[in-house]
Amino acid sequence: MARAARLRDGVSMAKEPRGAGRTQTLTPDICVIGAGSGGLSVAAAAAAFGVPVVLIEKGKMGGDCLNYGCVPSKALLAAAKHAQAMRAGAPFGVAAQRPAVDFVKVHGHVHGVIAAIAPNDAKERFTGLGVRVIEGEARFKDKETVAVGDAIEIKARRFVVATGSAPALPPIPGLDQVAYLTNETVFDLTVCPEHLVIIGAGPVGLEMAQAFRRLGASVTVIEAATPLGNDDPECTAILLDQLAREGVVIRAGTSVLRVDGGSKPRVVVAAADKEETIEASHLLVATGRRANLDGLDLAAARIKTGPRGILVNKRMRTSNRRVYAVGDVAGGLQLTHAANYHAGLVIRNVLFRLRARADETIVPRVTYTDPELAHVGLTEAQAGRRIRVLRWPYHENDRAQAERETRGHIKVVTSERGRVLGATIVGAHAGELIVPWTLAVTQRLNIRAFAEMVVPYPTLAEIGKRAAITYFAGSLTNPFVRRIITALRRFG
Repeated sequence: MARAARLRDGVSMAKEPRGAGRTQTLTPDICVIGAGSGGLSVAAAAAAFGVPVVLIEKGKMGGDCLNYGCVPSKALLAAAKHAQAMRAGAPFGVAAQRPAVDFVKVHGHVHGVIAAIAPNDAKERFTGLGVRVIEGEARFKDKETVAVGDAIEIKARRFVVATGSAPALPPIPGLDQVAYLTNETVFDLTVCPEHLVIIGAGPVGLEMAQAFRRLGASVTVIEAATPLGNDDPECTAILLDQLAREGVVIRAGTSVLRVDGGSKPRVVVAAADKEETIEASHLLVATGRRANLDGLDLAAARIKTGPRGILVNKRMRTSNRRVYAVGDVAGGLQLTHAANYHAGLVIRNVLFRLRARADETIVPRVTYTDPELAHVGLTEAQAGRRIRVLRWPYHENDRAQAERETRGHIKVVTSERGRVLGATIVGAHAGELIVPWTLAVTQRLNIRAFAEMVVPYPTLAEIGKRAAITYFAGSLTNPFVRRIITALRRFG
């Protein structure tokens, strides 16, 4: 092959032997594989610094979050919340009424939200930013080369794999013989299910359970273990109780033995040592996700993988020093903002050589049910024994009373000296209220910062401050403190 001439935009042409097609060889600084949240963040940031970037995507720009995950699910939850508000007006003096749900229009709302956000992730926008976007399937040819079909090869200084994840289907006998939904197909529904059976009681399963229940479906959730098993059980109990009050049936500790039927599945479960059949109009499988590795030929690039995805170190680097991996494919937290966090680490490591390292304890997570469940940092169980646990309930907050959002509480874990180690909030707007506590965990703040903070009244944010003040409650009855106050009183 003739020597390639490097061009300003990182593109060169190489001649194939006579009779063969011509292969275009690109030589950017960074090649990103996957145009989901993590990949787009890397590409946009690198391009902003004037670094030549190639971005490869075989599917839809925006990845799972925009097209099948965060965006459509929150749009569906918003529609469900409006339906529920019509039922719950009586305490405010507003006549309660049964909502008339037009599911075709609900579908239109969900996809309208996707369409409104899509231009931010579009090929045209990233091309305008200076990113070379290639539509096609990427595969590694060797440790230094990625091919897209037979026509393009990329030899970059660094590669970033950001191919995300896909629904993981459990090995349930008969599942492949029936019609079922995943997060990639459930938002295509234009008819509300009569009876939706959901396998899996993680955040996705429970969010969809509440959304469809509020929109008119009967819903049964089947979970082999404990619902929301990774979260604080004291806080999850409040959420699960609310779902039960709304009519969501949650079958915890129940195993699915097999699935029978066709277009209307029959789910056979093991209950109390005997079989029981649950008939469904629709079946949603929400049992986790698997990393998208198919077709990448990672072995050719000497990239090691594990059960959860590509193996990376704290700097998000793989076993191939030229290659990084971010987001779901890296086998850690499967969250959009975690992928964005990883992207920032890669930019700091690759462009600035800062040796930035990942710390998953500073990444918050939220389940967007009603009430919401939010967490950051260490839980009470993880933090150990030499800690303080601070609480404050929503029902002691004036804004919560005014809006009748009194379910839930905040739970803050600190060290004995007051450093904030973690926080969990269950209640209205918990996903918003967890933000200052994320800052506290990230910056290793002391609880005193929250106790001294001036919070506008009346707001739900006062719940956090009131919890912080309880850290100092012991000083109210401390004999030494009281003696000091008594002595100071003598000075007038």
